[in-house]
Amino acid sequence: MPLAVHYDLDAAGEALGRDEYERRPAGLWSLAEVLPLERPDQAVSLGEGGTPLLPVPRLAATLGLADLWVKDESQNPTGSFKARGMSVAVSMAKAFGARALAAPSAGNAGGALAAYGARAGLPVHIAMPEDVPAACRIEAEVCGAHVELLPGTIADCGAWIKERAAAEGWFDISTLKEPYRVEGKKTMGYELALQGGWELPDVVMYPTGGGTGLVGMWKAFHEMRALGWLAEDAKFPRMVVVQAEGCAPVVEAFARGLDATEPPAEPHTLAAGLCVPTPIGDRWMLRVLRESGGTAVSVSDERLLEATRELARTEGMFAAPEGGALVAALRTLLADGRVQSDERVVLFNTGAGVKYLECF
Repeated sequence: MPLAVHYDLDAAGEALGRDEYERRPAGLWSLAEVLPLERPDQAVSLGEGGTPLLPVPRLAATLGLADLWVKDESQNPTGSFKARGMSVAVSMAKAFGARALAAPSAGNAGGALAAYGARAGLPVHIAMPEDVPAACRIEAEVCGAHVELLPGTIADCGAWIKERAAAEGWFDISTLKEPYRVEGKKTMGYELALQGGWELPDVVMYPTGGGTGLVGMWKAFHEMRALGWLAEDAKFPRMVVVQAEGCAPVVEAFARGLDATEPPAEPHTLAAGLCVPTPIGDRWMLRVLRESGGTAVSVSDERLLEATRELARTEGMFAAPEGGALVAALRTLLADGRVQSDERVVLFNTGAGVKYLECF
């Protein structure tokens, strides 16, 4: 069962008010009072957070929407949202005295862990599938990590890390094996509220592999309500999980009314970050979808790649295939009425397309 971090939000609210947060420089660690590190001056940081929320009017017009936005996480250090989680997780690991860090990764998490491990002066061990995007593998290696390439999926890499970490004394920083990567990812929810003038959108669409961003944002919305930064009756967004048809365990479980996922027989997709057949946070994600009145959609690799090109052609954003998948999924939701044309929709592009050149 994944752990969650809880705070004395009354004390946090006295130390950090909404107005004060607005005045602080943009960035993840401007939210130090609702992050777990006791000494924020000891944070392992590369300047993560503070990514733009950008209107995409030309894409909106092609879809028949009036109010469409992209939260562009590709502008984080290491080119993806993974920087947020790794900044907090590596900061906490170092504070606790960890001597070496390890994790499985299908792509961007490995590069981010390698970079933040280097920043912290800690050795890093990463297991990656053999077909991992070359840029992600090279990034991790150049940042000094030991990279082990293995056959199979991230699940196989996770099993390898679990066995070796116990034997070698590595600290396992895998998704939801420790609670702090969620804490870094939740800052996307705080920024979304700030950048939206403290009004949340109607719909948030999120490409989902491990799901820490999804559950982190949902946690952030509840924290902001408790802090008094959002009204008691503030309407939270409908959260939408988007996965690839070749690996859609959350979509399948949601459609069948299950409380947990079942792994697909032969998981596959070109969008490496979506190839997570056994997400450890599956119950948490499914609960968020139901609590928010949201849904889950899968799209084919062909559609998600074409949608990635469409986003680039219309708005100049060369997104990761995972981000492009959202555009394809949004077409489906508009066609079947699960999203209305007058609603405010935010898409989370989680990474940079230049790290997936093989796909194009």
